Amino acid sequence: MLDGRLKRLREEWLDEATILDMQNKMETGELTAEELVSMYLATISERNQNVNAVLELNPQALQMAKALDVERREQGIRSFLHGIPILLKDNMGTADQMHTSCGSLALKDFYAEEDAFLVKKLRAVGAVILGKTNMTEWANFMSEHMTNGWSSRGGQVNHPYGLFDVGGSSSGAGVAVAMNMAALAIGTETTGSILNPSAQNSIVGIKPTVGTISRSGIIPLSYTQDTPGPMARTVEDAALAFGMLIGYDSADPVTEVASELEDINWLATLDKQALKGVRLGVARSIFEKEAPTERIELFNRALEQLQEVGAIIVDPIDLGVMENDLGYSVLLYEFKSALNAYLGKTPMTNPIRTLSDVIAFNNAHPEETLKYGQVMLERVNRISGNLTERAYIEALLRNRYLAGTLALGEALDKHDVSALVFPQDHGCSFGAAAGYPSVTVPAAYSKAGEPFGITFSGKAFTEPQLIGYAYAFEQHVKARKKP
Repeated sequence: MLDGRLKRLREEWLDEATILDMQNKMETGELTAEELVSMYLATISERNQNVNAVLELNPQALQMAKALDVERREQGIRSFLHGIPILLKDNMGTADQMHTSCGSLALKDFYAEEDAFLVKKLRAVGAVILGKTNMTEWANFMSEHMTNGWSSRGGQVNHPYGLFDVGGSSSGAGVAVAMNMAALAIGTETTGSILNPSAQNSIVGIKPTVGTISRSGIIPLSYTQDTPGPMARTVEDAALAFGMLIGYDSADPVTEVASELEDINWLATLDKQALKGVRLGVARSIFEKEAPTERIELFNRALEQLQEVGAIIVDPIDLGVMENDLGYSVLLYEFKSALNAYLGKTPMTNPIRTLSDVIAFNNAHPEETLKYGQVMLERVNRISGNLTERAYIEALLRNRYLAGTLALGEALDKHDVSALVFPQDHGCSFGAAAGYPSVTVPAAYSKAGEPFGITFSGKAFTEPQLIGYAYAFEQHVKARKKP
């Protein structure tokens, strides 16, 4: 139970407080990290029962915060994240008393042997790991009909704004941040799993260039498309967190490219004038037949608002490829190999060591695990997992060419645009297949109250520019309203 001062602070200040707001109060002695964690725990106890977003809490969170308070007094802070409570998606390994299950009952008793690399980085900069968030089981690659936000271990994540699609697969992370149950969360994306729940829940999501943040220690779906990224209420918070996560990891060789962004001053990218004179492309053929009329109307209004802050809208442009041209064959072939490699290296105390073990467990517990079936897991398991199939190699090379060379390369150059702008997470397949970045930011709400966001997508390592565009738009529109 919180004392009167903390209760007032939580009611009047905590909701929508930014990371820098929190740091200012801790620097002046008005607040401690231990008290901050206590307020978030109280908030979770009240709000999570309605949305089911937080799956598990870290029993050491208060002690970690207390130790960081002592360090602040005696030595100063390690970073902007010192003492800041952060939630992690349930596919990220933590070497503590929390489980890592990817939403699956098959792994409900599994403890990771060590922290995922990004968790090590968060601990190193002084962040408090507050808990794990629910997610769409197996990153929504279990069934063709599974509801976004459902897992056999955690149940259904509910939308905080109404009876809407909660988004997947970082659903719990998106809802927890939207409901102010942590300062921010770290999600993962293979194809839209950061962008979609961020847009659906009126928060900011950064899907980085693959390789800027390590994937090691995270239960995988794809070797070539997986990437973690921050999810926050403001562009500033997301940018600060992103900067702390970037870095080389010898266990994930592609992170050699992280050096491209390691020395960026991320606060300096937050410029209200960042869109002035910037040419943004609109590829209407990608979404005009799929998006509802009201969403198109909201998007057109967002384009007008972009112009109000100086952007030049090039509308329409032809990317030379459609999202359906990419398919998901690459994921079908990579998932079995990636998951078996992860499970096979877990401690021998873990009985689930292959995808076949997962399927067998589910078949043995159908009432608890097979609400939506497991047709995707079974389909993937029929593939060799050796990545030698001609169909896999052709799909991999084709997608990288279509998405990277054409859609997010030659098409941008041809039309002389710096980035593309999409409604919600439309177009996310291009950045996914190419391994290129996107940033989603709140833009509006439908008449029924469903959140609507816009997404900026660009070439590799253009995060500083995309974050700047998102910040300029955010500051002009100030769209987000808490649930």
